Amino acid sequence: MLVALGLSMDCAAVSIAGSIAVPGLPRHAMLHAAASFGLFQAGMLVLGWLLGHTIVDAVEDYDHWIAFALLLIVGARMVCESLGAGNPGRGRTDVTRGLTLLTLSVATSIDALAVGLGLGFLGSSLAVASSVVGVTAFLVTLAGFLVGRAVGASLGRWAEVVGGMVLIGLGVRIVVTHVW
Repeated sequence: MLVALGLSMDCAAVSIAGSIAVPGLPRHAMLHAAASFGLFQAGMLVLGWLLGHTIVDAVEDYDHWIAFALLLIVGARMVCESLGAGNPGRGRTDVTRGLTLLTLSVATSIDALAVGLGLGFLGSSLAVASSVVGVTAFLVTLAGFLVGRAVGASLGRWAEVVGGMVLIGLGVRIVVTHVW
């Protein structure tokens, strides 16, 4: 459960930032995004368990850079759009749809790949572990959306800037924790 909570913290940060950036997200959009995050967390854990050393060794040296790049791209896009540097007339970056949701689902679940490898070595039950991780990520993501909704209402027009900066900060934290 503690591992599942740890893996879900990135999902929480993204969902808080996403609902800050797009006030009034409908519940179905939040559920859709939470399901995506939960499925990717569980799926990457299973993938890590199944692939063992093959892919984990290949990406371990730069997986944090991949997550950083993905979060930087989405976060910078949110900041630019909120400050008017983006395409005028275009809506705010919605983290619950399309390529943005896919990008964030992958970026927040890369660590689950390595955790899956470790669980394979420990002889843990794959079904139990992936279920706990997936459900926890789903619930933590939903909670993050609700927290972000409350915070976003108080931030007004600066909400999307704050949301983008949170994503960039999350990317930086990932790199810093892997490099040092």
